[in-house]
Amino acid sequence: MVEQQVDVLVVGGGINGAGIARDAAGRGLSVWLCERDDLAAHTSSASTKLIHGGLRYLEQFEFALVGKALAEREVLLRAAPHIIWPLRFVLPHQPHLRPAWMIRLGLFLYDHLGKGRRTLPDSRRVRFAKHVTGEALRDEFAIGFVYSDAWVQDARLVVLNATDAARRGAQIRTHTRCVSVRRTGGGWIAELEPRDGERYFVRARALVNATGPWAASFLDDVAQVRHTHSLRLVKGSHIVVPKLYDHRYAYIFQQPDRRIVFAIPYERDFTLIGTTDLEYNDDPARPTISAAEVDYLCAAANRYFKRQLTSGDVVWSYSGVRPLLQDHAGNASEVTRDYLLDLDTQGAPLLNVFGGKLTTFRKLAEEAVDRLAPLLDHRQPAWTADAKPLPGGGERDIDGLLEDILASRPWLPETLAWRLVHSYGTRARDLLGEASDLGELGEYFGADLYRAEVDYLVRHEWVTCAEDVLWRRSKLGLRIDAGGVARLDRYLAKRLGAPNTQ
Repeated sequence: MVEQQVDVLVVGGGINGAGIARDAAGRGLSVWLCERDDLAAHTSSASTKLIHGGLRYLEQFEFALVGKALAEREVLLRAAPHIIWPLRFVLPHQPHLRPAWMIRLGLFLYDHLGKGRRTLPDSRRVRFAKHVTGEALRDEFAIGFVYSDAWVQDARLVVLNATDAARRGAQIRTHTRCVSVRRTGGGWIAELEPRDGERYFVRARALVNATGPWAASFLDDVAQVRHTHSLRLVKGSHIVVPKLYDHRYAYIFQQPDRRIVFAIPYERDFTLIGTTDLEYNDDPARPTISAAEVDYLCAAANRYFKRQLTSGDVVWSYSGVRPLLQDHAGNASEVTRDYLLDLDTQGAPLLNVFGGKLTTFRKLAEEAVDRLAPLLDHRQPAWTADAKPLPGGGERDIDGLLEDILASRPWLPETLAWRLVHSYGTRARDLLGEASDLGELGEYFGADLYRAEVDYLVRHEWVTCAEDVLWRRSKLGLRIDAGGVARLDRYLAKRLGAPNTQ
């Protein structure tokens, strides 16, 4: 039995799927999105957490990709100032790896590529003896270069796109597997299976394959549609260690193999180091870091920092699989991060998303719906470039918002207030409600996590288990103990089935 009929069914709840669902819903199309796991459960929560043009892609002459990404950086800074903020990067100079003139030229291009308004400061040369970032570096580094990019809470960016899509009428179905799809008449029939096993059907006029690393296997096994494009799966791993310095700058380190590794302030008390680029042929759902990757990242940091790392310093690690376009047979780090939208109109429309990167998701989504909408006799113009901010992003002055919340709630610890504001923005006020002390926030699970926040996440953000809360809606898994995790899972078990309203 066909339960629902919609204009567009999006399969895949990563950043591209959520972005396409939001764009399409905002143009008045009826949209369903299904994701077999949690939102951002895989690639989209395993990034280096950057909104950036990709400085190293200039060496590969990917000027169009870098320019597009830099233009998008400005759009996203306006769209989500609570979860995306500017970050200055320091590049220590090693003459035997790249000459200074080459770096300076690359940074000049980086400062000026891209269209539209530029709000971040330009690059400049620094002497480490007179700059705060020099304190953590080994004495052999005398000069470096500073440039601008931005930091993002990647999984929250996915959730906020899904939330905005839902506000505009989209139906978001997490933990719902697309079992099969087939063309019939003027559309598609999709068989969906939620976690309870009760399968149902959705008829869609158009289908979007946004399954990331599974894009090719979805066509082969689920849709059984022929295709000519292939993906190259590349594993990227990161490590998290106790913070290596106290300032707010990030570092970008050149390596002898000509790759680059970032060291980034993370969750106030840690430093994030990554990433690797390795060919990957196993299950994309379960990548794990290898001992060799840990050693590589520790060695990469040790070439630059005075404080030397070993594998024993690692408090957490994560890995993700990037679905990159198979454009040549070179080194994995040289494979393009650009995307391809493949539109199959041999019957009802099928749009396949191949490749892409976090920074350009909005542009990808816009182009995807631009191509689909006319086929559905729908011609509302693109809208997301100048849209109101994503949920919670209504106040550009995030520091001012934090001060206001602390002033109106003097009982709230600063660390908790900071995290809530930088996760939920203006919606932090809704989460806190009328509470007049910490006790009114409900059961305490540890690590500044209270029942009021968990209830908010269940109601508004599709949370079903502790992992959703601790590793995607937040990174409180870095701080909470095993007892807190167990209490949280028990509490959430009672909440399963509660309505998810927007």
